[in-house]
Amino acid sequence: MDVVDAATRSRMMSGIQSKNTKPEMTVRRYLHAQGFRYRLHARDLPGSPDLLLPKYRVAIFVHGCFWHRHTGCRYATQPASNIERWKTKFQSNVERDVKNLAALQEKGWRVLVIWECELKRESLDRLQRLAREISQKNVDQPPSSVSECRSHTFV
Repeated sequence: MDVVDAATRSRMMSGIQSKNTKPEMTVRRYLHAQGFRYRLHARDLPGSPDLLLPKYRVAIFVHGCFWHRHTGCRYATQPASNIERWKTKFQSNVERDVKNLAALQEKGWRVLVIWECELKRESLDRLQRLAREISQKNVDQPPSSVSECRSHTFV
């Protein structure tokens, strides 16, 4: 049972952004201050990565733990109402993430995923690690790839 009426819930949900979110802006500001230059929301690539660094062949997704189902995260909660609809929605999000990751890797991109909770609990450390991962010239998936972030492997 929801604690607010349907109209209020609808208004709240419609206010959720998909671009220029607070976690995304944190990553963008840090990388720009470090001298990295990037494209935003590259619609010509699978999944429209939040940031794209062509010089390094790196695509970055800044995922919200709730929407992208960060395994083991306290922010990846399950809504109490309309359970089947949410289950289907979340499953399709995860499947889309896997498909987009594979398509980007097939095109020769390294894919990095930053989770919302990482920026809440260890912001500076995580951002510094991200900068190092971007600068790596090897084509192997770095540790912060999507494959580490879920219980199943995507590589």
